[in-house]
Amino acid sequence: MAERFKNLVAGRWEFPDENPPIESLNPANTSDLIGIVPESTPEDVDRAVKSARDAFSGWRLVPPPRRAEILFRAAELLVRNKQGLGELVTREMGKLLKEGLGDVQEAIDMAYYMAGEGRRLTGETVPSELPDKDCKSVRVSIGVFGLITPWNFPIAIPAWKILPALVAGNTVVLKPSSHTPVCATRFVEVLMEAGLPPGVVNLVHGRGETVGRELAEHPLVDGVSFTGSTKVGEGIIRSCVGVGKEVSCEMGGKNPIVVMDDADLELALEGSLWAAFGTTGQRCTAASRLIVHTEVYDTFLAEFTRKATSMRIGDGLTEDVDMGPLVNESQLGRVLEYVKIGIEEGASLTTGGNRLTGGRFDRGYFMEPTIFTDVTPQMRIASEEIFGPVVSVFRATSFEEAIGLANSTDYGLSSSIYTGDVNLSAIAERELDSGLVYINAPTIGAEIQLPFGGMKKSGSGHKEAGGKGGAIDMFTRIKVVYRDFSGKLQKAQIKE
Repeated sequence: MAERFKNLVAGRWEFPDENPPIESLNPANTSDLIGIVPESTPEDVDRAVKSARDAFSGWRLVPPPRRAEILFRAAELLVRNKQGLGELVTREMGKLLKEGLGDVQEAIDMAYYMAGEGRRLTGETVPSELPDKDCKSVRVSIGVFGLITPWNFPIAIPAWKILPALVAGNTVVLKPSSHTPVCATRFVEVLMEAGLPPGVVNLVHGRGETVGRELAEHPLVDGVSFTGSTKVGEGIIRSCVGVGKEVSCEMGGKNPIVVMDDADLELALEGSLWAAFGTTGQRCTAASRLIVHTEVYDTFLAEFTRKATSMRIGDGLTEDVDMGPLVNESQLGRVLEYVKIGIEEGASLTTGGNRLTGGRFDRGYFMEPTIFTDVTPQMRIASEEIFGPVVSVFRATSFEEAIGLANSTDYGLSSSIYTGDVNLSAIAERELDSGLVYINAPTIGAEIQLPFGGMKKSGSGHKEAGGKGGAIDMFTRIKVVYRDFSGKLQKAQIKE
């Protein structure tokens, strides 16, 4: 009998059965049923939102340091349960165990960091131009947030959204991906064990096109934070802006790594391999375009191809595996279709491009690491997000051409350059049109203490994660207070 993982509404766990349930399968071994969750109805979403609305009036008045204590306890619980949660991430999503543990570690880091924000929700105190008057700004809670999260970081991204929302005094309804619902449920269980009052966090399971849309468009939701595809995100932006809701959308990426002729080639190779094929290419920050200076192009491509073809593919819970499966059959089919498109467009398939079959591979969604050459910027494989282990390699004759190629897509999330020239790295830092820039490091590896987000079609609204300009700005509003204790009418900017 499959384990049932429930919705959480007003502090009560429940399993509505109006619709057939959703199965969560191990993508490395589809005979391994992780559990089942409900396909929620609009009525379930409505009750969850109203629960969050009812809880908001009390939660916003809890002093931020007291809210932070709960987040700190959650961090401690996550530390104690890290191994089991990391293994669950690998079983449900497919990434390697070391990556699954890293997923949980991001949630731990975010919980500790946002616990610290409980004593750092700062405004400003500034002098007044009038005597006996003071001026300040303070941060205030906003209300109820709908949080819609993807499957590729099934614990980390819910933590990125939930924890800053809570420390800022908001209440939330989480709609996790229907492909990794068990991870999200376990994370919410940790938050409840840490001591959150009923209704502060609510959880509804279901598919994005039904439950996610219902949550984003609910009239009692004050703001929406979404991570997922550009197409869905743009629809959410339109619906929220039209009614004045707060909105933050982190969307796609088509991230480049530039390798200059003076780069440390071994370092660039290792970084490119990790960025292209880590998490089976299923990261919004994955490097799907490598732009290599012509002087080192042949050497780089030969060695990169050799390393890619020697990668060990398999179940992420198995030792000595370099790359796991794609998350589900639909995603595998999408990536294979892009391989077909690339060949039809005239690109050269240097290696890979096939589903792996036979033996253990027949039980999961495994694919070869795939490299295309002879790619032009206009090709779909060079301009559209594939979200799989597929990379296009370009040749550049100069630094200026490389930067032009890097900036030639509609996306602008993450970019990287490998060079030993400090002046070139400074210019690249300025000219690369992306929210994240890495120097002599791959396009993946963001840390939670700085804002995370993209430019162009990669992101809209406030950034995720910590630091000035990050998530706290998303989940608070600034209120300005003027207090006049002169006992008489004073008129600013008016000379009597």
